[in-house]
Amino acid sequence: MSDVEHEDLGQGARVELHRELPVAGAMDRLLAELPLAEESYRMGGWTVKAPRLVAFHGDPGTGYVYSGLHHEPSPWTPTLGELRERVQETTGLTFNAVLANLYRQGSDSMGWHADAEPEIGPAPADRWVASLSLGAARRFVLKHRKTGERRVYELGEGDLLVMRGTTQTHWRHALPKTKKPVGPRLNLTFRHIVQLPR
Repeated sequence: MSDVEHEDLGQGARVELHRELPVAGAMDRLLAELPLAEESYRMGGWTVKAPRLVAFHGDPGTGYVYSGLHHEPSPWTPTLGELRERVQETTGLTFNAVLANLYRQGSDSMGWHADAEPEIGPAPADRWVASLSLGAARRFVLKHRKTGERRVYELGEGDLLVMRGTTQTHWRHALPKTKKPVGPRLNLTFRHIVQLPR
């Protein structure tokens, strides 16, 4: 049973952190299963390579757009399916897609953003995301959009951070670069994609 920490961020935003879920061996299996690949996106008229490797998996019909790129899901792998069940049992939430990000070393990172795309839910309070960390521990930072207030979490093997309520509306988050020697980290962000009217 994991330890659970709850934090009320105000304005309907809240975070829960489940420490050390049993995930032994999952990262090695996923590195063999996932079609992790480098992505490029447009920024200020330039084509920029993302500083990480990415794979997107989910149920049929869970296509997802972020950073201007449309992603159609690959099928669930056996290990992703097992982890989805564990995350759903732990959170009481239902997920039909997962974005995997591999941070190979400390210079790999994720910039400030919010997972506020309409595909994650039409209402801000519906946009909950569960982030499962595998491998090396890294700093995960939340920053309030208006005040700049920050929350910093050190997330290691098996830690599950759930952003609930209006977190995506009022806060942004990032995985900063680090100059400290650090091993690979695989992050799985489970989400529920809704079918939008066309």
